[in-house]
Amino acid sequence: MTPRQRWLALLEGETPDRIPTDYWATPEVTERLLADLGCADRDALYEHLHIDGIDAVHAPPTARHHPDDPEADIWGVRSRTVDYGGGTYEETAGHPLADANSADDIHAFTWPDPDAHDFDAFREQIADLSGERIVQCGHYEPFLLYCRMRGMEQAYVDLVAEPEVADAILGHIFDYYFHVNQRMFEIGKDVIDITYVAEDLGSQTGLLMSLALLRRFLLPNQKRMADLARSYGIHIFYHTDGAARQVIPDLLDVTGIEILNPIQWRCPGMERSGLVRDFGDRLVFHGAVDNQQTLAFGSPDDVAREVLDNIRIFGPARWICAPCHNIQPVSPTENIVAMYETIHQHGRVQT
Repeated sequence: MTPRQRWLALLEGETPDRIPTDYWATPEVTERLLADLGCADRDALYEHLHIDGIDAVHAPPTARHHPDDPEADIWGVRSRTVDYGGGTYEETAGHPLADANSADDIHAFTWPDPDAHDFDAFREQIADLSGERIVQCGHYEPFLLYCRMRGMEQAYVDLVAEPEVADAILGHIFDYYFHVNQRMFEIGKDVIDITYVAEDLGSQTGLLMSLALLRRFLLPNQKRMADLARSYGIHIFYHTDGAARQVIPDLLDVTGIEILNPIQWRCPGMERSGLVRDFGDRLVFHGAVDNQQTLAFGSPDDVAREVLDNIRIFGPARWICAPCHNIQPVSPTENIVAMYETIHQHGRVQT
């Protein structure tokens, strides 16, 4: 089977020749792996480690900055680069809606133009696809962006104290992404396989907000975005970190997710056997190789044992082997190699 055929087999309830794999890592990790393993590019790395992976396509924006702030992105958010020793990350440094006091203030803000994308370049991306890998297109993670625009503390306060402001902000974000995704889905009709719908709903110990708030503010528009994708025959890949067990029934019944990522199984309620027991007939599980402890601080043997545990636990269900979120530079190359070598050696599906 090709990598794409493996993923689609799982999504269609069929049996692939082996357990599919995916790759999530920071740019620093990818650069190190390319050097350590003598690979010229991503495709060579994927071939070396037997990674199925995805081909992601997106219409590039033609605007780079907010019209009222040349130092901010299109949403008016300023960022700064932080060096943490092993690499860098972008930290929010300015919230354009921090001082908004009403829905009218939100509507008066200069929101980005969803037509300001190079859809001709997107057509070229679609035409250049090899057809070997699963194709991902579209993105929707509104509350993460809301927090960057409003400030995280105020964003959570809004859900309780300023619901009109919350509705206004989330409405503008939804309208933008719905328009952009719809145009891309139409251009990539019959080529795009999965879309990325996400929200980090869990902390290390439980949900970040109540189910009532999730159902009021986030799930309805998630469903609308997922329904848009489904109308084009596109499958729903859903990302939420942390202890999100309590909301999985809603994600299935309302949003209609098909792939759940990243399965941080050390968090309460995210125990793998329980997820398989309760949701294994409705979900494809993605991730579950722990990068907070095992990949980062374990030995290659520890990594191999965890992969073998996953093969056994997810055996009655459908699973894509991948790290549970981006591999960080603290994870040694030999641990990463151990993950992919183990799944390649032992992930053959018996029929």
